[in-house]
Amino acid sequence: MAKKSPEVTQLGKQTALPASPEEAVLERVANPHADTHYVARFTQPEFTSLCPVTGQPDFAHLVIDYVPDKWLVESKSLKLYLASFRNHGAFHEDCTVAIGKRIADLLKPNYLRIGGYWYPRGGMPIDVFWQTGALPNDVWLPDQGVAAYRGRG
Repeated sequence: MAKKSPEVTQLGKQTALPASPEEAVLERVANPHADTHYVARFTQPEFTSLCPVTGQPDFAHLVIDYVPDKWLVESKSLKLYLASFRNHGAFHEDCTVAIGKRIADLLKPNYLRIGGYWYPRGGMPIDVFWQTGALPNDVWLPDQGVAAYRGRG
C-alpha cells in the first residue's frame, strides 16, 4: 500500500513568495512508483540569490537529479523555495549545498545530486556540485547538459 502524502498546503491557490529560504515550506508527496528506481530532474535556469558582501544579484543554472524512494518533492513548493533565494545573501557554495541538503533531508532519496552552474562574479564562474547516496546500478543518469562557461567565445 502506498504511503499517504502529508497535507500539501500550496497547490490550487495563490501562494506568496517566501521572504527567505528558512521561511519557505518545502513539501513532499507520495511516490506512486516507490518500487522502481528512476531519475527525476528539476532544472532552474534562472536561479538568483544575493552576494552576501555586496548585495548584488548572482545568477545560476541549477540542475537537481534524484532517485526517489518513498517521496517526491512537490514542484510548486520547490519553485517557491528556490525563488525565496532572490532576497537571500549567501555564497554560491552555500546556496547550492544548502538546497541539496534541504531536499535530501525532506525526501530521504536513494540518490540526489545538484549542480550549480554560476555565472561569473569578478570575471570567474564558480560551479558547485554536491551529492548524497549511491546511484543505483539499474538507473540511467544522463549528463546534466550544462556546458562549461565560455564567455562570449
